[in-house]
Amino acid sequence: MLTISGLYIYPIKSLGGISVDAATITSRGLQNDRRWMLIDANDRFLTQREFPEMALVQLEFAEDGLKVYHKKFTEKNLSIPYAPLLNAETIKVQIWDDICEAQLYDREINGWFSEALKMNCRLVYMPDTTGRMVDDRYANNNEITSFSDAYPILLIGQASLDDLNSRLAEPLPMNRFRPNIVFTNGEPFEEDSFAEFSIGAMTFFGTKLCSRCVVTTINQSEATKGKEPLKTLATYRMKNNKIYFGQNLLHAESGEVKVGDSIEVRKTKGGF
Repeated sequence: MLTISGLYIYPIKSLGGISVDAATITSRGLQNDRRWMLIDANDRFLTQREFPEMALVQLEFAEDGLKVYHKKFTEKNLSIPYAPLLNAETIKVQIWDDICEAQLYDREINGWFSEALKMNCRLVYMPDTTGRMVDDRYANNNEITSFSDAYPILLIGQASLDDLNSRLAEPLPMNRFRPNIVFTNGEPFEEDSFAEFSIGAMTFFGTKLCSRCVVTTINQSEATKGKEPLKTLATYRMKNNKIYFGQNLLHAESGEVKVGDSIEVRKTKGGF
């Protein structure tokens, strides 16, 4: 039986993830997943692709908001309310080719990130009124997502990572791939073939294999870059000049998922 073994939420795009035992699935993915994002002076999104040191900023959930700290910038931590004030400034921000309305946080919060990351940046939040559509070539029913790269949920089987690690000189942790849902008891890359599956009463659709970028080569504890895993994945997971690892999902209902829940595959499709 395929079983959920890990659930991960990444509140601020490209910063540290949070492991949880249970998560609420909303219309745009796991609740609080990538609802926040750092932007530059041109209102464009920032990621570890250009700034690996973003990996050093870690987050925790607290009752009154997000708790933020930097592994090396230890002068003070930061508390971020779960949503900006009602009178927060609204601006248009860019993420890839999309332009979205977002709410801007205040100078104190923006100043903390700018000082900790040693670059001028600001924090924004995606309000409920912003509906960022997924690529209509893959959408089923006008689905939306948050500030994720493209889709609301990423699924990876633990067996896929185990297979990769069996080929590496040094094994890598799952955090290199930033999944939302990890499952056990499957075959390596079995998730490639998931066309439709259920978790409890919720239906999920395997929409598109996830093409991987240089973020997977960044040590999330040290913010240092290497050649792996892309070097090895390129030998057996490359197609049309893209390297694939994991399956992007869309979903039909909202609800709760928990570690230990079973995954029931209803329909399959051609894999990698």
